[in-house]
Amino acid sequence: MTMASHLAELRKKHETLSDMVEKAQRSPGMDDLQIAEWKKQKLKLKEEIARLSQTH
Repeated sequence: MTMASHLAELRKKHETLSDMVEKAQRSPGMDDLQIAEWKKQKLKLKEEIARLSQTH
């Protein structure tokens, strides 16, 4: 896997998580702990994307 394709995959996962969080926040009764976990995953992906983008 090339660096560019790896970054594209990470960005796709980040976007998917963003959509999931957005939909969950609009849904009454959604588990706040699950939303928090998705937000943590998003942050980790964002940090990884930034780190890889700087070295690439």
